[in-house]
Amino acid sequence: MAKFARLVVHGLAVASLARPSLALSGPFDVREATVDVVHSALLARLTTCREVISAFIARIEQFNPILNGVVSLNPDALSDADQMDGLIASGNMTGALFCIPVLLKDNYNAVGMNTTGGCLDLANNRPLVDAPTVKVLKGAGAIILGKTNLHEMALEGLTVSSLGGQTVNPYDLTRTPGGSSGGAGAAIAASFAVVGTGTDTVNSLRSPASAGSLFSFRPTRGLISRAGVIPVSYTQDVVGAFARNPQDLAVAMTVMASVGFDPRDNATALMPTEIMHTDYYRCLLGGSLKGLRLGLVDGFFDHTSSPETTPVDDIMAGMVSQLTAAGAEVVNITETIYNSAAISAALDVQVYEYRELLDTYLAGEDLSGEPRPKSFDELYRNGSGEFLVIPSQHAFVEAAFRSSTSNTSYFTAQRGIQNLTQALKATFARDKLDALIYPEQKNLVVTVGSQSQAGRNGILASLTGSPIVTVPAGFSSPTEDALLGVPVGMEILGQPWTECLLLNIARHVSELVPVRRMPAFANMTVETKVFDSVPVITPNSANIAPAYPVGVF
Repeated sequence: MAKFARLVVHGLAVASLARPSLALSGPFDVREATVDVVHSALLARLTTCREVISAFIARIEQFNPILNGVVSLNPDALSDADQMDGLIASGNMTGALFCIPVLLKDNYNAVGMNTTGGCLDLANNRPLVDAPTVKVLKGAGAIILGKTNLHEMALEGLTVSSLGGQTVNPYDLTRTPGGSSGGAGAAIAASFAVVGTGTDTVNSLRSPASAGSLFSFRPTRGLISRAGVIPVSYTQDVVGAFARNPQDLAVAMTVMASVGFDPRDNATALMPTEIMHTDYYRCLLGGSLKGLRLGLVDGFFDHTSSPETTPVDDIMAGMVSQLTAAGAEVVNITETIYNSAAISAALDVQVYEYRELLDTYLAGEDLSGEPRPKSFDELYRNGSGEFLVIPSQHAFVEAAFRSSTSNTSYFTAQRGIQNLTQALKATFARDKLDALIYPEQKNLVVTVGSQSQAGRNGILASLTGSPIVTVPAGFSSPTEDALLGVPVGMEILGQPWTECLLLNIARHVSELVPVRRMPAFANMTVETKVFDSVPVITPNSANIAPAYPVGVF
């Protein structure tokens, strides 16, 4: 009789064989693979962890030269997979992310890989210690597959960098993938891994999710430690994840939030005791859209008719109709305070905080590698000049030289943020809302060569520290460049510490309006390979649109 062990996968007990049984009956198809699909195949002995990881690497080899989303692979990924196979053989397969390949945005510190921020001058920046989030991902059994491209130093939303070049949108190769976490978003959309991590200072997790038909979360500021990640803004930065379904997103949130209080990020002290150790997977269970009150933010739409804005308006109108039919009450929010452009212009404080935070990060004793800059000045004044700065970024960095948290205007902006936060609370209370909904972008994601990712609505959550779950809402009409259309995403914003409710809403929305589709260009199987070693991935840094000059300050 076969021996059984009770194992825990995403907090749920699963019965599994404790001994190897059948050999692989066919190649493991990793397209749209989920945490549960990978675990079921491993438990049934239909595949091995090495074969799973090899299959994802084969996809990266095949399609990354087109997408340009992955900038490096973890040289230890296959040996880590072999260790997992040893655990399976001994009946010790445990961990919510056991053998699940995870791609990290290249601003997360991970031992064994450089952390570049997409900047050539940081190509030798080698961490000695994992970021706390990376540590808990590994502790949950995840295999760090590699690093992904980002908009250089996470300062814009186009995902172009001097180290990684331009990442393109997997649904329309003439468009950007959003950003700044666009490399991770594009890679997960194309099934290069099961989970991807990102950071979000203004829009950077939600923009790629919207543009990649993905689910993402921006947590309440303080839920997940930001230590060990290249910073931009103490006020606005958070870390989070991408997935192709709400179940995998909930597992990733559970693991990343398990860091708990971290003295290296004192915002984590804000976390209420009652939500510590929450299993966000269980938040998906039960619930209903019926009876929910959802505020539709009118100021976050561009009602001007155009090929770039009309698809967004039409998709959101269809979503509202579906939600209403399912029993939710959608309340129009027309307050003029909800104007993304005006909020950004008046209250965005990242320029005041960037230089001081980057100085602290670059001087950290947990970094090694030479040559590498050890301060903001060394990077932007005394470095090689091998960094990419589009005009808007050039102005930002120049302003960062002059700005600091001691500026009077910084305190004025912080007071404005407090007022905005109180106004948002008042909106929730007045209209008895469960969440706000609106499109992540007023328009479709912009084309490669654009000077900025225009029309995004992420600033409200970034300044108020509110949690957001982004869900796929639909696709624009197909075109010659976009065979399935261009994805459009919807943000679901809640009050602080309501991630559980938001994930439950996201799950019901995903079942009510199941719009997630795989990109046409990558929707094919790849010849199975079982690699002897991890191949070297060279980012296509030459893939930079002529409009982006290399700058020297």
